Amino acid sequence: MPGTQQDVSIILVEDDDGHAVLVEKNLRRAGLTNGFLRLKDGQEAIDYFFGEGGDKPDMQNVVVLLDVNMPRIGGVEVLQQLKKEDKTAAIPVIMLTTTDDPREIERCYEFGCNVYITKPVEYDDFIEAVRRLGFFLQVVKLPATSPRSSN
Repeated sequence: MPGTQQDVSIILVEDDDGHAVLVEKNLRRAGLTNGFLRLKDGQEAIDYFFGEGGDKPDMQNVVVLLDVNMPRIGGVEVLQQLKKEDKTAAIPVIMLTTTDDPREIERCYEFGCNVYITKPVEYDDFIEAVRRLGFFLQVVKLPATSPRSSN
């Protein structure tokens, strides 16, 4: 049925393999059947969004789950880059990280993150947080990112 559900592609930028597996598995358990792509660090994210060529999803239907602490290029730098470029500025970015420093949280919101979620340290709490995120992502409505959108 056209128009009844948006297919949202989830791009997870996470350097920790264990966290990445848990996030994907539990988003799927929560009912998400969306496209899912994992990028292993901030440099891969920058290359993916701003590099030439490659298969990229429709930027109107993307949500980025972004870790803060990563090698090479950190999540805050990726967030800044995404939000300053016209073609990616409207992409919703959810910071999903173990960092709960209030200054870091404030910085991320100042740079344009849409949601900041602290990953619980306890395994069961982490699983529950990801499940709840999955339910949220099923109902979220994304903005039209195309300047020529005609709806």
